[in-house]
Amino acid sequence: MKQLQYIAIDDFNTEKGTSISIPLSYQLFGKPLHEAPIVLVNHALTGNSTICGDDGWWNELIGENKCIDTNVYTILSFNIPGNGFDGEPNHLIKNYKDYTACDIAGIFANGLEHLDIKELFAVIGGSVGGGIAWELATLKPNLCKHVIPIAADWKSTDWVIANCFIQDNILNHSSEPLYDARLHAMTLYRTPESFTDKFKRSKKSELFYNIESWLDYHGDVLNNRFQLAAYKMMNQVLKTIDITQNRGAFLEVASKISSDIHIITINTDLFFKSDENWDTYVELKSVKDNVTIGEIKSIHGHDAFLIEFHQLTALLKPIFKTQKTEKKSEDHTHCSIRNW
Repeated sequence: MKQLQYIAIDDFNTEKGTSISIPLSYQLFGKPLHEAPIVLVNHALTGNSTICGDDGWWNELIGENKCIDTNVYTILSFNIPGNGFDGEPNHLIKNYKDYTACDIAGIFANGLEHLDIKELFAVIGGSVGGGIAWELATLKPNLCKHVIPIAADWKSTDWVIANCFIQDNILNHSSEPLYDARLHAMTLYRTPESFTDKFKRSKKSELFYNIESWLDYHGDVLNNRFQLAAYKMMNQVLKTIDITQNRGAFLEVASKISSDIHIITINTDLFFKSDENWDTYVELKSVKDNVTIGEIKSIHGHDAFLIEFHQLTALLKPIFKTQKTEKKSEDHTHCSIRNW
């Protein structure tokens, strides 16, 4: 794993008016900072800043000669504060209900300022990471050339909030909170069709179905590598995505984002529903020309953004191929000025 680097965020004011000082950890991949266009990658709920390389969770998408090419881009990924990735107990957040997704985006914006980053080629994220991308674009409407929320939306719907409420109750009341919360979550991240295709009611033993064994495995894995306080914090961030909170109606807020917005949805997503994304696209298209939508076709539901890499690459390639083409043209003409 690449060594974590830290930024000290001091005197940050949360939406609830609390002044906090907090460490923000991050990793860099690809080209050196300030020598290439920068792509900010926001991780999902149980993810982290190790997005590529050894143990990278998005290796199929990001890396040398991949869709997001580390030979061309600087890849930056922050850890959402309190996600526990650095293993420092004093960096966990106990008062998790005092934070919102907007606060996390604000902390990320603060981190970008510390790194003297005034422009991003793209911000991309799946699930809660996509929600934070929406929040960051709202806070800094001229920061990014491209905003790419995947399997996400600009708000947590009643359905998402309901399931986060269930998760929070499991996390606070179960005798095996991480294990039980993960079992519940995995049924939301996939679909009945995905389970049928994978398991076909097969049994591991006379009394134990393979679907039960699979859920048991995922519960144990998360229980062994994650921390309770981190899961509570991440669940709270997921619950509070809302770019209109204290800022006005959706179109009023979103129309101010100058970035090209590329919504990527999944036709079978049971969490951030495809219909919600299409409604967002249609509504936003009425006031903003530079917005597109692409849809992954999959039986695997919400987790398809971590499975259907061929389709995801096809949807993203026009965005990132454009930058490669521009760079090759500049190299060919020996131009020393590069407008990223």
